[in-house]
Amino acid sequence: MSSSRTSLSPAQTLVDVTMPQMGVSVAEGTVVAWRVDVGDRIEADQTIAEISTDKIGTEVPAPASGVVAEIVVPVEATVSVGTVLARIAVGDGAGDAAEPSTPSTPEGQDAAAPSAPERAQATSPPTTGRQDAAPPPTPGGTPDSGAQGEAEGTAASDGNGRAAGNRRYSPVVQRIATEHGIDLSRVEGTGRGGRVRKQDVLAFLESAPAEEPPLHIESPYRPEPAAPAAPPEPVPAAPAPGPGAPAPTFADGGGQLSRMRRQIGEHMKRSLETTATCTTWIEVDMSRVEAARARLGVTALSFVARATIDALREHPALNAWLEDERYTSHTDVNLGIAVSLGDDGLIVPVLQRAHELAVEGLAARIRDLARRARARQLTPDDVQGGTFTITNPGQYGSIMATPIINLPQVAILDFEAVIKRPVVVTDALGNDSIAIRPMTILGLSWDHRALDGALAAQFLATLKRNLENVS
Repeated sequence: MSSSRTSLSPAQTLVDVTMPQMGVSVAEGTVVAWRVDVGDRIEADQTIAEISTDKIGTEVPAPASGVVAEIVVPVEATVSVGTVLARIAVGDGAGDAAEPSTPSTPEGQDAAAPSAPERAQATSPPTTGRQDAAPPPTPGGTPDSGAQGEAEGTAASDGNGRAAGNRRYSPVVQRIATEHGIDLSRVEGTGRGGRVRKQDVLAFLESAPAEEPPLHIESPYRPEPAAPAAPPEPVPAAPAPGPGAPAPTFADGGGQLSRMRRQIGEHMKRSLETTATCTTWIEVDMSRVEAARARLGVTALSFVARATIDALREHPALNAWLEDERYTSHTDVNLGIAVSLGDDGLIVPVLQRAHELAVEGLAARIRDLARRARARQLTPDDVQGGTFTITNPGQYGSIMATPIINLPQVAILDFEAVIKRPVVVTDALGNDSIAIRPMTILGLSWDHRALDGALAAQFLATLKRNLENVS
């Protein structure tokens, strides 16, 4: 792998920028975009790169002020946690952006690309391998007139991160705007030179009233469509590409899996290969939960979460991690709640110290985490430290599943659809009758290396008791 480097003065030292650790189960990440180039001057905590893992996409801040001396890892490369991504020259003279001392460049970067100050004065968009970067400052430390002109341009995007008037947006900003139908020309930028940052788009999205999609829906039923949909038009087969032709793209989502989907798949496959997974199910009458949730105006998931926390306090062996041969039982219940992101996959934000929350507090925290997950607003802290996970695919009417354990946890609970059906009930005198009850099936996948079937069954029996005795 080749990389550009600046020349260093004797008074300068190099500071490494490494792939951050974002959760105990995250072993690697992928560089999505570089926001700086070699030779750019940067300030401490300035975003220099965007990375993605199977859990979250986030930005990497600069650990110190100085000049980007070297970019080590190219865009789309996946590397382990702790790998050096770039190096920053700090110390005397670091404020002067040096020219690269060698003609070698990061993968995908034009070897004849102009220097950082020259790019700021250019009238056309840059052609470096970087997908987005903040405009470089003048020696006085303020944006120059060229950068100001770029920030004040109009926002009609050409689809490649550029816009009329040379206004440019990072891939993260474009993605959020596309997903939520935001006209970026209406978003006020607070970045250097008026650049629109991720925080600006999220603030704009927060201020606009929008109907939040449900996290989980207990009822499996769906309203009938107003009219049957017209049959789709036949799509002619695409001709086979010739030698050297680019790979075809598919409007229907076909082709390669997304980066997040591939990373989720690798993590789940690693879990199946590592754990001795077993699944135990139990049936629960949700009559009392349905009555209580209607009274409080919250979802059944909040009651399942509270009942699960109480069961984990009674059976702490399930609130644990197993890392290689090291088993750790936790006192705090940090509860992970799986949230679907549609085609992008899923993510498991964590309710830290969930045992301190009542049903209403759990409901509010779950709604907040789900909203921020779908708005790509989660921070690395929001997905770290989970000790037990709940997943709830019942919105599609499924009644039984075998979820995969979220390493290094030792168990995961599957909450399925609540469906009314006839069951046999026994009254106080021991008489049996058939009645209609809202019923659900809870499934517990557990790691046989850390637990036994008797303990899994005892945990589910405690959970059933908690739910059927909700007041």
